[in-house]
Amino acid sequence: MRPLHVAHLQVRAFRNLAAVDLEPGERFNVVSGDNGQGKTNLLESLYVAATSKSFRTSKMNELVGFGAELASVRATVADDFESRVQSVGLKPGARLVRIDDKRPASLAAYAVRTPIVVFHPGEMTLSMGASGERRRLLDRTSLYMSPQSMADLEAYTRAMKERQRALETRGPSASDLPEWETLVVRHGLAVMGHRARAAELVSDKAILAFSRIAAPELVLTAGYAPSAPSDEAAFLEALASRRTSDMRRGSAGVGPHRDDLSLAIDGHPVRGVASQGQHRAVTLALKSAEIEVVGQARGVRPILLLDDVSSELDRVRTAALFSFLREQRGQVFLTTTRPELIDTGADGSARRDFVVKSGVIVRTFSG
Repeated sequence: MRPLHVAHLQVRAFRNLAAVDLEPGERFNVVSGDNGQGKTNLLESLYVAATSKSFRTSKMNELVGFGAELASVRATVADDFESRVQSVGLKPGARLVRIDDKRPASLAAYAVRTPIVVFHPGEMTLSMGASGERRRLLDRTSLYMSPQSMADLEAYTRAMKERQRALETRGPSASDLPEWETLVVRHGLAVMGHRARAAELVSDKAILAFSRIAAPELVLTAGYAPSAPSDEAAFLEALASRRTSDMRRGSAGVGPHRDDLSLAIDGHPVRGVASQGQHRAVTLALKSAEIEVVGQARGVRPILLLDDVSSELDRVRTAALFSFLREQRGQVFLTTTRPELIDTGADGSARRDFVVKSGVIVRTFSG
């Protein structure tokens, strides 16, 4: 896999980042500062530049700085073969994306051009939390494997919402229910296919990573756990038979929106038996797997964003994390309140340090 890196980043009126112009290094970029100064906002701006989405909120209006009408991020991205400029403009109710000042064919086409993986403290729920975070992991990896997966998921979600609206406004005998359920099944089966392929690859990589991170006697197993029949007729029948109960509960009791990635250690469900350290090892293994699967799918090493995750890991897991990062050849951005504790290896030339204070970012030089 060839390396990929952001050579220049321009940020304007993005949360508390009024005006940032940054020239990151090609390997490690350590961003330090007190809490609340804008470290996470910087990582979020990079993620938006790469994907047009935020990893913190679905409400893009929240990204526009206080008192500003428009926010923008502009990144020059380079690899061994080309250099391009990806830009995203944001204002209430609108999002403008461009690659070299040209509109991409779709948001999915934009999102897969610059593979990027973020690891933030909230993702510690990957192991111990509800199934939604693990579904999002499968959907993120599916996007890079098949950009069509985004359209399939959006179509499924729309059809499911329309089915629920029909149930709640016109009842289980509504004449348009068969039409919506047909669309739910068509797109739902496509989503399940994407997730099954992603789950197979993520599971294989996560199991290998866990064997390196956790105690050697522990064995992780993982696999796709769909929540709907894979047969079209059976899926349709399941929806039809649940109309009354779905109307009462306010959501469908069957379908990909209830899928999961099952996780077990030595045959026991992780959520029920794992210790705090084991949960952290599983989470780290899953993120390592995401990096590997996304990188192989796109043929480049993803850019990594790590938001103060070392504060959430114990000493053993932190050492494993930095050992893994040093083995990678890609670009890394990580935030911390204690830059002196970040071990990026003996080669000081591979590291650039920046300090954030009240939304202003400056590069620092040791010695």
